[in-house]
Amino acid sequence: MRAVLVVNHKATTTSSRVRDVLVQALGSVVDLRVEHTTRRGHAATLAREATLAGVDVVVVLGGDGTVNEAVNGLLSEGVGPDNPAFAVVPGGSTNVFARAIGLPSDWVEATGVLLEALRANRSRLIGLGRADERYFTFCAGIGLDAQVVRRVEQARLHGRRASPALYLRSTLGQYLLHTDHRSAPITLEVPGQEPEHGLGTVIVQNTRPWTYLRGRPVTACPRASFDLGLDLLAVRGLRLAGTTRTMAQLIGGRDRGDRTRGPHGSAVLHHHDLTEFTVKADAPLAFQIDGDYLGMRDGIKFTSSPRALRVIC
Repeated sequence: MRAVLVVNHKATTTSSRVRDVLVQALGSVVDLRVEHTTRRGHAATLAREATLAGVDVVVVLGGDGTVNEAVNGLLSEGVGPDNPAFAVVPGGSTNVFARAIGLPSDWVEATGVLLEALRANRSRLIGLGRADERYFTFCAGIGLDAQVVRRVEQARLHGRRASPALYLRSTLGQYLLHTDHRSAPITLEVPGQEPEHGLGTVIVQNTRPWTYLRGRPVTACPRASFDLGLDLLAVRGLRLAGTTRTMAQLIGGRDRGDRTRGPHGSAVLHHHDLTEFTVKADAPLAFQIDGDYLGMRDGIKFTSSPRALRVIC
């Protein structure tokens, strides 16, 4: 079995020691080639080259941004049975995708699970989301949550370490100091339904959770699943009372059986298991995919891509 390991050595918890141990471990079960990213977007190029070369597995050591790039590179020629399988060893600060497919957050334990799965030829097919031409593995957003992602990325460029505390401070700072609470510029268009106007932010989930605060899952859309279409949560306007209540419900949700009750109330709009929909804005708004800020957009078409990626887990 031929495999390519894509390493982002700049990821939060990735180090030369982690890489060397992982290379030795994977090399015991597959014919391994190691590639290192050198710039943003490079993981997509490396995964695409591996796909065209006919490798069997693409493995990523890095965070959710590197995972997203590699998935898009792997699927750049389209979804099909001849594409390589995909695997990940968590190396970022949050590692939402790795944990969503059932891997431990610790890279040593995750490596052990991956080795067992490779030896047993164990995998599963999962669905992905697509925002215009870009695939996403677990979430996308336009509006407030993407503005927070942008603030976090700017802080990291100035040497700050990604952490739950940084995300919380960025959320409060963005909302209290830099958000027009009267503005609700987003319209949601779902085929066969009347458009929903007056939305302040939209979160799209391909699975749950939306993110983590350390070990605590934060769930916007409790029924989201890799095996179904896309779920979304939208907030009607961004006024203080409704938005504060929604944020408190996001952070303070409690497990109920195998689900967490998501935000609810008159300020919240939910949709479940959608095949496609379009989000439009009166002016360009911040846009993020899988926790990476991708610029400003005034319109995005979202589609569900079922059984698009074979994952080793």
